[in-house]
Amino acid sequence: MSLRERKQRRARERIVEAAYDLFAERGFDAVTVADIAERAEVGRTTFFRYFGDKQEVAFADEQRHADRLGALREAATGSAATLPAAMVLVRTIVCAISGEVVADAGRYAAHDRLVERHPELRDRMHRKHDRLVGELEELLAERGAGTETAALAARLGIACFEAARRTAGGDAGALLPALRRAFDALGTPAPDG
Repeated sequence: MSLRERKQRRARERIVEAAYDLFAERGFDAVTVADIAERAEVGRTTFFRYFGDKQEVAFADEQRHADRLGALREAATGSAATLPAAMVLVRTIVCAISGEVVADAGRYAAHDRLVERHPELRDRMHRKHDRLVGELEELLAERGAGTETAALAARLGIACFEAARRTAGGDAGALLPALRRAFDALGTPAPDG
């Protein structure tokens, strides 16, 4: 990574950290883009180089998760022609991405609180999940799943995540165990058996 790329990454992370600090201090609705830029010690132009609005800051890790899905998609092997096989693949992917989601427990908890308190952020999260469903359906189709199998497996996988998120209640350490229990309740074995 070049010096310029490292500086850009640091500026972006300062913006995210400043935003989350301000959201915690004042509440999401009371924070402006100007407030975030000032706290991060960047100009508004720099803010808009990285984010379109303050909602995007709340979902700053979205691209990293999309990249992870892309890598998992590239690495996927085996057939997903049957529902049980499709569910094993979905479980693998949803658990891997969820592991990254909770890697920073503090950020996960802050994000979860924001989403729970703000309907517009919940809406964005649901739209993000809809996109993920579509990507999972495409992956499953590539691995041999029919339309019905792909649609059902993708939606069940996201439903497991949403149930686990609700069960975990913002506790990053509780999310993955709750997610595994949700998949187990569906009878979906872990990929290693």
